[in-house]
Amino acid sequence: HLNTTQQQRITKTGITPLNTTEALHLFDTALSLPATEAKHAVLVASRFALSALEGSGTVVAAPLRSLLRATRRRAVSTAADSAPAGLGARLAALSPQDAEQDVLTLVRGTAATVLGHVDADAVASGRAFTDLGFDSLAAVDLRNRLATKTGLRLPTTLVFDHPNPAALASELLRRLLGTVAETRTATGPERAGNLPKTEDDPLAIVAMACRFPGDVASPEDLWRLVSTGTDAISGFPVDRGWDLEGLYDPDGTGPGTSYTRAGGFLHRAADFDPSFFGMSPREALTTDPQQRLLLETAWETFERAGIDARTLRGSRTGVFTGVMYNDYGARLHQAPQAPDGFEGYLVSGSAGSVASGRVAYTFGLEGPAVTVDTACSSSLVALHLAAQALRSGECDLALAGGVTVMASPATFVEFSRQRGLAADGRCKPFAAAADGTGWAEGAGLLLVERLSDARRHGHPVLALVRGTAVNQDGASNGLTAP
Repeated sequence: HLNTTQQQRITKTGITPLNTTEALHLFDTALSLPATEAKHAVLVASRFALSALEGSGTVVAAPLRSLLRATRRRAVSTAADSAPAGLGARLAALSPQDAEQDVLTLVRGTAATVLGHVDADAVASGRAFTDLGFDSLAAVDLRNRLATKTGLRLPTTLVFDHPNPAALASELLRRLLGTVAETRTATGPERAGNLPKTEDDPLAIVAMACRFPGDVASPEDLWRLVSTGTDAISGFPVDRGWDLEGLYDPDGTGPGTSYTRAGGFLHRAADFDPSFFGMSPREALTTDPQQRLLLETAWETFERAGIDARTLRGSRTGVFTGVMYNDYGARLHQAPQAPDGFEGYLVSGSAGSVASGRVAYTFGLEGPAVTVDTACSSSLVALHLAAQALRSGECDLALAGGVTVMASPATFVEFSRQRGLAADGRCKPFAAAADGTGWAEGAGLLLVERLSDARRHGHPVLALVRGTAVNQDGASNGLTAP
């Protein structure tokens, strides 16, 4: 079932197709071999076009090298991460910008060759390899060619670890220069893995970003909303396919109904620029808005700390997110008008466990990635876990927070049956008029690091977290941060 392009890629490795008769003959031959003869062998039915490998520039698999008329000599050094003579020195003599551009040209040109393009212009530096057309076979081919051209020992997961040409070029440049120096800017965080960890080093909140009801799109907006006493409660959203007329029942007795029709909603939760985060429109549509909001607020959080998010790739930055709703995908499954082609995206698009991992993958963060669901306290518990990870040295920087977007009115319906909702959708804590809870949405992330690191990097210190603890309170965990 391989297409022509895939067949050509396989042929370049020295393997050519078998017809049915040949394949069955080899299969019968394999079955007829004595058991002792095949005891220590792994039999592969294949036809080799060894002449295609000789002088082709392709990295030859080890089992085939002895079959060639002249054994090819690989340019890979026996020392890990060492470059061929002259290449590293030539790059070191260039300015950082020119060196990076030089390696990027190499990556783009090699990728274009693998994909069969005429020149490198067809390979955008910031576009994901998967979107460019790379499959696992092409990824291995690219790795092999780059290993030959650079003399580096490169892992087979190279394309997946560095998912676009720009990221891959940065990693190759780092290796070619023979350093393990940071790839972050002077204003960005440095690795502190070798620094002593002290229990009495407070944790600093160095940045934050948020989305809240009342058109709050920044911490400044939130401050204005609170200082002016603005009421952010509104009616149910009109763009989520909810049956607004059938959903409301002022008596709260009908099945599938709610006796309130107000709450705190993000009425622009569907707004998203998928291309900015390397997502296709189809994948974006099948991805829970909660995950999309985490991506947006994560970028803004880094930006507010004065950090170029792209420089954090490969850093020991952790992601700790609180997420409790995961009904977005189920809603799409049930929709009769849902377009074709959603399969393969729905589970990962709605799974809470994927939320933190998607942020980590998108930005190339290599610290812990943890999703927490302790209901209302999820974000606080996420901050607690981030604090523990920072103090123990599991990471040097951490995103901590949470997100809530209700894809369906199920929570309103459930609490209406329990008579636990405020009829007007507004909480009235410590008031005689208190008549239940009110549901709301939002997203908020904090960027946290050890205070000593924050001072060393010149990051703004907005607040200190000197201690956290988790206890048990009703159905969910609670947290205090003195």
